[in-house]
Amino acid sequence: MSFSSLGLAEPLLRAVAEQGYDTPSPIQLQAIPAVLAGRDLMAAAQTGTGKTAGFTLPMLQRLMESKRKVSPNRIRALVLTPTRELAAQVGESVRNYGKHLPMRSHVVFGGVSINPQMMATRRGLDVLVACPGRLMDLYNQGAVRFDEVEILVLDEADRMLDMGFIRDIRKILALMPKQRQNLLFSATFAEEIRELATGLLNNPAVIEVAPRNSTAERIEQLVHPCDKANKIALLSHLVTSNDWQQVLVFTRTKHMANRVAETLDKNGVSAAAIHGNKSQGARTRALAGFKDGNVKVLVATDIAARGLDIDKLPQVVNFELPNVAEDYVHRIGRTGRAGAAGHAISLVAADEGKLIKAIERLTKQNIKCEQVAGFEASRETLDNIARGIGAPLRKEPRDPSEERRAPRPQGQRQGAGRSGNAGGARTGGNAGKPKPQGGQRPAEGAAKPAQARRPRRASHNQ
Repeated sequence: MSFSSLGLAEPLLRAVAEQGYDTPSPIQLQAIPAVLAGRDLMAAAQTGTGKTAGFTLPMLQRLMESKRKVSPNRIRALVLTPTRELAAQVGESVRNYGKHLPMRSHVVFGGVSINPQMMATRRGLDVLVACPGRLMDLYNQGAVRFDEVEILVLDEADRMLDMGFIRDIRKILALMPKQRQNLLFSATFAEEIRELATGLLNNPAVIEVAPRNSTAERIEQLVHPCDKANKIALLSHLVTSNDWQQVLVFTRTKHMANRVAETLDKNGVSAAAIHGNKSQGARTRALAGFKDGNVKVLVATDIAARGLDIDKLPQVVNFELPNVAEDYVHRIGRTGRAGAAGHAISLVAADEGKLIKAIERLTKQNIKCEQVAGFEASRETLDNIARGIGAPLRKEPRDPSEERRAPRPQGQRQGAGRSGNAGGARTGGNAGKPKPQGGQRPAEGAAKPAQARRPRRASHNQ
C-alpha cells in the first residue's frame, strides 16, 4: 500500500515524497487511519518501525482539518518526550512533514536558555514538543496554558515513568480539557503503562507491532571476551583494523564515557562523548560531528542515546554491558534500522558473565563468542562468561532527566547554556532535513527498551 491510500492530505503526501518515502510501515498502516478517525491510540512497537511519522502525519492533518486558530500562550497539540534528543528529533519530523502547512511548531527542553522558549510559547503554537520538566517551568512562569489542547501524544511513556516524570505528567493532564484525542506510545504494555492508559485513554485502538524483547533479525550479534584493562585498546583496534567510519559505543557511566572518548582521541581515533553532564551545545556538536563523519566514535550512556536517529548506523559496541538486560535490546536497536543490516559487538569482562547470560535468557538466543587475536581474555574471564558468573556490580543510578531536574525556587528553574536547536521554527522551514534511509519508510523515533521498569524519581545531579 502507498501513503496515498491512508487518507492523508496532499500537502502531507508531498512532504512524505520529498523525504523519499512511498510505502508505509506496519505501525503506520494501523496508526494513521485510527488517528485520522479521531480514535485514542495505545501503541507498542520496537525500534525502527516508523513510529514518529505514525503519529506526526495524522496529527498534522487533524489540526489542519479542525481549522482552529491558535491563541496567545496556548497550544493545539502537545507531544511529551523523555529526553532532549528525542524531543529535537520529533520536532524535526513535525517541521519536515508539516513544511507545506501554515502551522507554527516549537521544541522545549532543559539545559538551554528558557527565554527564547517563553517568547515562542507566548505567541501560541499549533504543535509543541516538550520534555515535562521544562514544560512545567514554562507553565509556572505563565508562558503556556493547556486549556485549548486538541491532541496529546505521550512518546516513550514507559521511559518517562522510569525517569520519574509521572507527577509532572499527571499535573499537565489535570490542566487539559477533557475532550481531546490521546495517543500513547510505549515499548511494552507493562502494568504501569496500563494503569496510566486506563485514566488517560477513551476506548483506544490498540496496536502491538513486535513481540516483547525481540532483537532485530538483521543485526549480527557477537561477544568478544576481554579483560577489563584491555577494553579500550581492543576497541581502538577494532575501529582501526576494520576501518569503521561510524560506531556508537555504550558505557554504563558518564565517567567511563569521557575516559573512552578521550583515550581514543589520544590514540588518533576521532571520538566524542555524549551524556547528561554535557551541555546541550556540546551534545549537539558531538552528534552533528558524528553524523557528518568528522567524529568516528560516539560514546554514550543509555539515556543520552535515547532519541538518536542515525541513518544506516553500521556498528554498535557495548563497551560495558548494561545492568538491566532490557537495555541491551534498546542499545543494539540503534543499528539494523529500516531494513539495513547492522552489527552489535559486546566487549565482555570477567565480572559481566551474569549480565551476558541474562541478556541471552531475555532474547532467547545464544550470542556467538569469539576471541580477538592479540587481545585474548584470561582463563578467569572465559570461565565466568561460560558459567554466567561474575562479581556483583555496583548499581549505578540511572541517568535521570536529561533536563537536569532540580528544586525550583519560586516555581522557576534557570536554564543554562545556549539555545542550540531548541529554537522555534515554522513548519515551513527547511532546516535539518534527514536523508532517506535508503528504504521506503519515514524515519523512526528513538529506540525503546523492551520492558518498562518500576518508576524512579529523577534527581538533579546527572
